[in-house]
Amino acid sequence: MKPSLPPAGRSTGKLASVCVYCGSSAGNDPALLEAAAAFGSILARQGVELVYGGASIGIMGAVAKAVLADGGRVTGVIPEFLTKVEVQLGTVSELIVTDSMHSRKRVMFERSDAFVALPGGIGTLEEVVEMLTWAQLGRHTRPIILANLNGFWDPLVELFDHIIKSGFARSNIRGIYAVVDKVEDILPRIEAAL
Repeated sequence: MKPSLPPAGRSTGKLASVCVYCGSSAGNDPALLEAAAAFGSILARQGVELVYGGASIGIMGAVAKAVLADGGRVTGVIPEFLTKVEVQLGTVSELIVTDSMHSRKRVMFERSDAFVALPGGIGTLEEVVEMLTWAQLGRHTRPIILANLNGFWDPLVELFDHIIKSGFARSNIRGIYAVVDKVEDILPRIEAAL
């Protein structure tokens, strides 16, 4: 049975929670870990809940631990089979263990007012592109932000331009996401779009 798309998105007009897609690896640029931690602190100070993949390691761990260290709320959503591989963070405010990746993504979608892609790998790419696809199909209108730290997402933005130039997407897809270069610009860009 083919899974159905989620219902058209919620819009409360007030930013309460942000889903952050990011790597469970640290990558090889320490500045990205520092930026992730800085964004976590921003979320906590602004009273915005973090919804993320539940890991205690890599970029995921950096953002979640920073939110918690500054007194913020964190909901981790992790499929059962990843609880050992990604070393789940046991100190989150709420931990939801799902039966599959599909269930994980659905829960993260349902609990979030906006979506942010920090640097990450194939999983991060897949998750943010799925949110872009759902937005293109009219299934939600929530803000999607590519946090282009140190130019990380430049190749993806170039790929989107190539897809448009090749006639496989309309140029209006550029309106369903925003690109920011600094973590300090993420929440203001989201709030402007709500």
